[in-house]
Amino acid sequence: MHKGVSASPILASALCASIAAQTASSPSLIVSLKDALERATKYGAQIETANIAAQLAKEDHAQAKAAALPSAEAINQFIYTEGNGTPSGVFVANDGVHVYNEQAHLHQELLSAVRRGEIRFAAAAEAVARAKADVAARGLTATVIQDYYGIANAERRLKNAQTSLQEAQHFFDISQKQERGGEAAHADVIKAQIQVQQRQRDVQDSQLTVVKTKNTLAVLIFPSLLSDYEIVDDMSQLPALQTFAEANTQATAANPDVQAAQATITQAKTGVSVARYGYLPSFGLDFWYGINANQFAAQTNYPTYATGRSTFPAVEVPFRQNLGYSAAATLNVPVWNWGAIHSKVKQASLRERQAELDFSMTQKQVQAELSSFYQEAQTALSQIPSLRSSSELSAESLRLTVLRYQAGEATALEVVDAQGTANLARNAYDDGLLRYRAAMANLQTLTGTF
Repeated sequence: MHKGVSASPILASALCASIAAQTASSPSLIVSLKDALERATKYGAQIETANIAAQLAKEDHAQAKAAALPSAEAINQFIYTEGNGTPSGVFVANDGVHVYNEQAHLHQELLSAVRRGEIRFAAAAEAVARAKADVAARGLTATVIQDYYGIANAERRLKNAQTSLQEAQHFFDISQKQERGGEAAHADVIKAQIQVQQRQRDVQDSQLTVVKTKNTLAVLIFPSLLSDYEIVDDMSQLPALQTFAEANTQATAANPDVQAAQATITQAKTGVSVARYGYLPSFGLDFWYGINANQFAAQTNYPTYATGRSTFPAVEVPFRQNLGYSAAATLNVPVWNWGAIHSKVKQASLRERQAELDFSMTQKQVQAELSSFYQEAQTALSQIPSLRSSSELSAESLRLTVLRYQAGEATALEVVDAQGTANLARNAYDDGLLRYRAAMANLQTLTGTF
């Protein structure tokens, strides 16, 4: 019977030795919180996606400004028409079997000099994209901080599980000695053995949790998945909590969600102006310079038709100048489009109204989150001394209870209860530290004080 019972401490010792060996092996990489944040900025897909959107909006802005300026293009064209015995060939519109177009073309929408709505709209869209990139960056920062300290908490829980395993092993050894001396019942040994087995499972679960939390952070900070790294555990070094008035001022001035909502309103207002441009006429000026003739030459040196066309009637002249210019001014006045412009203006006005509603909701949401996160951080900070004291008291209670058991003044159930209380108190203290760090990360996201 005793041989069957003694198998558990052998397994426990082997498990502790394996854990110690894993802890002793030096990791290939040590990552601090600062390193993690820098790596997340470099490798985080969320930030990269938001930055690409901002760059796309920047190019839209550049294109809108370019559209308001004169454009130039070079026309190089040769048209060949099937001959049919006439000078013009099969297609009369081509004015000859051979037609050459070598021209420079300049175009300018003259009214764009006063209608700058498209440029302002593109600029506002760029501001929105940049604000959303800031939102993504700060959100990623908060996630990295929480995941980082999630690893610290998981590793602390692993150490707590190892400590609990050692305590259970110690009590198991004591119960066996007490039983051999006739001072304890075999039921105490069985209860102690059950505790050892439970603590062994807790250690295995804690090891798994450490691996999973490391993988979660590794996805954000490494170009490829890497779990062979360690973090710097500074969770006990608590950052100071600012006053609520200071946090409120910073959240109002620097919150990226509010800034994005404000930029969206600006974009929506300029969108209404751009939509109303549909009611106005457009006035374009085009200028061509080059050759548009049946001969590819600036000036013919042989008799040709005076009109430059090969169709009859025509008068031959000794030569003809082909190189020259022409210009055209075009005024387009909108008359009827079945209400499409009115619909676009109404649609833009609805977008403006929606942007104003979103801005109001964002402001209220930021204030609500600020109050909640601040109270969460304040409460978590105030509870840390109590949690630390409970952890220390529970450890002392366990020590005294084991001594009382050895003296025959306490039962095995009391020892097991003290072990469970000590384990819960240690984990509660570490969870309290994590709670404060997570609350501070959320608060700093709102206030922009990373």
